[in-house]
Amino acid sequence: MLCCQAAALSRTAYYYQPIRCDDTELIDTLLALVDTHPRWGFPKCRKRLRTLGHHWNHKRIYRVYLQLKLNMRRKAKRRLPSRHPLALNVPPTLNVCWSMDFMSDVLQHGHRFRTFNVMDDFNREVLGIDINSGITADRVTRYLDQIAAWRGYPERIRCDNGPEFTAHELAAWAEHHHIYIDFIKPGKPYQNGYVERLNRTYREDVLDLYLFSNLDEVRQITDDWIQLYNHERPHDGLNDMTPIEYLNVA
Repeated sequence: MLCCQAAALSRTAYYYQPIRCDDTELIDTLLALVDTHPRWGFPKCRKRLRTLGHHWNHKRIYRVYLQLKLNMRRKAKRRLPSRHPLALNVPPTLNVCWSMDFMSDVLQHGHRFRTFNVMDDFNREVLGIDINSGITADRVTRYLDQIAAWRGYPERIRCDNGPEFTAHELAAWAEHHHIYIDFIKPGKPYQNGYVERLNRTYREDVLDLYLFSNLDEVRQITDDWIQLYNHERPHDGLNDMTPIEYLNVA
């Protein structure tokens, strides 16, 4: 005791023996999660572990996460001029506003293909992703009818000014179903921010992650990813709930 007083050291601290935690279960669970979702960072992994019923402290999870060298390299941010984007209003319920956009990629042998992405802004649910070597305005309307057959038609659809969206076929289809087409301003993709965020995740999780040999392979992997996105992936904008969970509690 006198030695502790001379060194200004607490006796509790002197006799303290650190408890060695067995992280085997945490390591196995974390590796399995990252193997299934290789593009998820620490926040998404931690939220998913909590959803699965694990109650490990976030500091312990982060310590193991770093020890396994699972942390992803962060991209340096570019300096951008000040911007004043228009606010995106969250719809009060489903089928008020859908967002849609196109993406493109290439197969292993060099053949290009396009994807037509549709989501509901209310709960960020992916309603469907159509994939083909070419997608015309007529194909767009047929695909929207397929979604509406089980979802119902929306009040309005937000999109950019691409030729498929400004075509007469889509305008006639929208008028027939009393749907307002909400075009964003040219060169202002942030005005369609919900689907742009979806595009980024789809690009990182699917298009940039696999080498595809044919369109059927793209469609199969995309369908599996849509189920994961809607039922398992927590969203920061939905209070860390999945789109389906948010829809059930709303």
